[in-house]
Amino acid sequence: MSMQPCYEPVCSADEGKVALTITPRARDLGGFSVRRVLPSAERRMIGPFIFFDEMGPAVFPPGEGIDVRPHPHIGIATITYLFEGEIMHRDSLGCVQPIRPGAVNLMTAGRGIVHSERAGSDRPVEAALHGIQSWIALPDGLEEIEPAFDHIPADGLPELRVGDVTVRLILGEAYGHRSPVPTYSKTLYFEALLPPGARLSLPDDVTDRAVYVVSGNIRLDGEEYGTGVMAVFRSGAPVEIEAAADTRLMIVGGEPVGERTIWWNFVSGSTERIEQAKRDWQSGRFPGIEGDDEFIPLPES
Repeated sequence: MSMQPCYEPVCSADEGKVALTITPRARDLGGFSVRRVLPSAERRMIGPFIFFDEMGPAVFPPGEGIDVRPHPHIGIATITYLFEGEIMHRDSLGCVQPIRPGAVNLMTAGRGIVHSERAGSDRPVEAALHGIQSWIALPDGLEEIEPAFDHIPADGLPELRVGDVTVRLILGEAYGHRSPVPTYSKTLYFEALLPPGARLSLPDDVTDRAVYVVSGNIRLDGEEYGTGVMAVFRSGAPVEIEAAADTRLMIVGGEPVGERTIWWNFVSGSTERIEQAKRDWQSGRFPGIEGDDEFIPLPES
């Protein structure tokens, strides 16, 4: 597993609002598949977003479910947002929190945190799971802040109507509303539900913007984009999205935070810091999780 510097490529100046599209790569997390959108060969980061996974949709038989053993992070904040199912979050701060649809878990790694993600309380019965997990890179000067955990229940997020579109604001500001979830740099992140024929004009006050089609189809510049595709927009371009069917979208964006290197679960502007994090995990210097003694070993490469 090589270190990957994350930077923004220069886009050609041809016509159209869409600079490029990203098709996710399927990843097996041990009996559970995810669609990995970021980082990709086409684009490493969208604003501060350095990692973007769609989990599922999946259905687990009784007795089974997601089981991500304790593992470390540095230099990021993770955002977990579910459409369906439940995940039990535990971390080295002592936080134990079930994540349910519409709620937001923001876990700030900063100088270092360990967490696990396990199946929820419905494991004895068949259970579905579907959601998005993303990471935002912390900006210069905040990469080594103290770790923290914030949970915002579903009814704590702003939900608004923009024309015929239902918008749930996850991070940042949009359409005159602000999410209560903490941010560390200018960030745009919301869910949008569009009926067929509905149109949505995107905020244009951030440098980077992209749309991920969770379900349905949209039209942009006369082209259709379907489920499982991310379209990245040109900076400053006015963007209006039209739904060609019942559609669920995730809008991501914000201001770039600078070049970052990602290796496994470690993100930093310093390769030396990542090497230190590797040694710390191998040597047991990260804090543990009370009641969860398993762990994911450091990858060999």
